[in-house]
Amino acid sequence: MLGVQIASLTEIPTGVADVVDIVTGIDTALVNGFGRLGDQDAGALAALAAAVSGSPLGPAVADAVGKLGAGSIGPEDLSAVAAGRAALLGAVHDALAERFDSALGRTRSPWDTADQLTPPDDLVLGCRSWLQEVAITGWRGVDHDLVAAADRTVEALWAHPALRRLAVLLDGFTAELRAACPVATLDTLPTRRWADLWTRALLSTWRRTEALPARTVSGRLLILGADIHEHGTAVQAQVHCVLETGDGPARRVRVSVGAAKVDTIVGPAIWELLGDHPQLLRALAEHRSLVVADLPITAGGDLLWHDDRAALDAPADPFTTARVALAEAIGPAVAPLERDPVHLSEPVLLEGYRVKDGAVELDGHRLALDLELLPGCGPLTPAIVTSSTACVGLVRWDAGRWILRPLAVRRTVKGAAVDAHNGDWALGPTDPKAVKALAKSGDSVAVLRERAGRLLRK
Repeated sequence: MLGVQIASLTEIPTGVADVVDIVTGIDTALVNGFGRLGDQDAGALAALAAAVSGSPLGPAVADAVGKLGAGSIGPEDLSAVAAGRAALLGAVHDALAERFDSALGRTRSPWDTADQLTPPDDLVLGCRSWLQEVAITGWRGVDHDLVAAADRTVEALWAHPALRRLAVLLDGFTAELRAACPVATLDTLPTRRWADLWTRALLSTWRRTEALPARTVSGRLLILGADIHEHGTAVQAQVHCVLETGDGPARRVRVSVGAAKVDTIVGPAIWELLGDHPQLLRALAEHRSLVVADLPITAGGDLLWHDDRAALDAPADPFTTARVALAEAIGPAVAPLERDPVHLSEPVLLEGYRVKDGAVELDGHRLALDLELLPGCGPLTPAIVTSSTACVGLVRWDAGRWILRPLAVRRTVKGAAVDAHNGDWALGPTDPKAVKALAKSGDSVAVLRERAGRLLRK
């Protein structure tokens, strides 16, 4: 990734800022609620209708905006507004993805999987009704009673596999709202995030994309790096790879494995929670490729991992993989509901730079570094990243700009090249200080499992 490519990448496509402003207006209207529309909120809705007027959504959104302005707030009208908002963010996503692909000369597969109608049963109608009440009330009016009103619906959703994704989404959404109650007392709100969750949930009650994989694949899996997503109650390792199948161009794919956790399990100990995937963990720690057989793959490029269908292969340096195979690998298709700039996360290789003031500099061009969320389960630290000269990372869209999240870096120590990868400690820490700290804190995972087993035996 050369400096001229960084320059092209950091040029924001025309119209993106204007579209984001329209979306921000809708998000602001959700703060006080559609039941109390002011002049500014009405103007935001009118701007939304104008923005999508030339699309198939135009008539539905215009009709919905008219009804909302007259005080008629039904779930169909709110769904039209949510669809218009999602369409605008989808347009921003597509413009940014096209700019990224053009800057780096990449290609990606088109989405050709049809959506399916979600049957309008009582559960789905119940979800729409609760989301309608939330939109009418607005975030500032959310209290414990309103959040609790969704509990029975969420619990019932879990019993239906076809609605499991909606159940997960609403479960997490209500948990966030409950933790923030009473919202009226908060100084600042995660306005964009809550609006995204509300929009996704409401649209998911109307249409869903088939979650089952279309087919299986076999071939050689070359790992680029692992992105660790860690929360108080869950951890996920999302491994970005290049898949060579021998029957066409290589493809960029993802492997995601996760586990539930408690907030006392942190640092290198979280890899123990992923111990059901020993082949994948060894490949990460030892920088090895994998031979996979008959792994299910979704239309969006996600391999559904089965550790017993993978075998360790020869050593494969992620930097070499990125240098040789990444540029020609075809990117995965993007599902309609995933077409949001917040989901843009593209693997890249950057070499020959220097780090200054929290950004990589190359040929006079800068790309900001994401150093705040470096995982504690691996060797990467801000000091190591800022002393590096090469990086395999993810270019992400965040708050109106592109940023680089490191997955692996290469730096020179005493005249020798030294690599550090997020997945280096997948089989346990190799840094003496981390080993000592882990030994001092004890095996928290083993202790918790023993206690859980003791409770189950009673």
